[in-house]
Amino acid sequence: MLTAADVMTSTVVTVSPEALVPEVARLLQDHRISGVPVVDAGGKVIGIVSEGDLIGHAGAIGEQRRSWWLRLLTGDDALARDYARTHARTAEEVMTSRVVTVPETASLGEIAHLMEKHGIKRVPVMRDDRLVGIVSRGNLLQALAATDVSRPAKADDRTIRERLIAELKAQPWAHMMTKNIVVENGVVHLFGFVRSDEERRAFHVAAENVPGVTRVEDQMIRRQTTYGE
Repeated sequence: MLTAADVMTSTVVTVSPEALVPEVARLLQDHRISGVPVVDAGGKVIGIVSEGDLIGHAGAIGEQRRSWWLRLLTGDDALARDYARTHARTAEEVMTSRVVTVPETASLGEIAHLMEKHGIKRVPVMRDDRLVGIVSRGNLLQALAATDVSRPAKADDRTIRERLIAELKAQPWAHMMTKNIVVENGVVHLFGFVRSDEERRAFHVAAENVPGVTRVEDQMIRRQTTYGE
């Protein structure tokens, strides 16, 4: 069966606990992702900031002051929570601290079950308590679109994926934070965003040069570059 290691995005955007809320919001927007792990100085994942966390923070800012009788019914804890949401400035203050993670060997079925059970859109992938990737709902859909997930993953396909990702990570032009790769029966499926035709062509060449690749299926989307990028 395909596992987290076969579909995960291995170049993960992360933030420190001290990252300011506007910085986190810009990261989500720039990389077109819906959440980002919060990693401490020791490399440990201590939380996740999602779009929902930021929207909740923004919504709290616009809340009107509660009436005196509603304040009595609400209680001090709720008032303190509202204040923290409204005045929070860092990732640590707005993040969800209970993080659901999976090992590299987790099957796609197990990951999908966890996402449904906990109502989440992404899970960090861990190896010996170290963050090595992230699997999103989008990654699961990409796998479903590209492969028969009920069949065991071939060792050759995993080797192709690992070699191609290693090659691309070494290239300054390959923006892997916005890409994902799925391989089945020697066919490389490319997903994500590209900034130019030159970048797209370079991805094709890199994939075609990996031993064992029989075909490249390009499903990457051209991202419009905005002024100032």
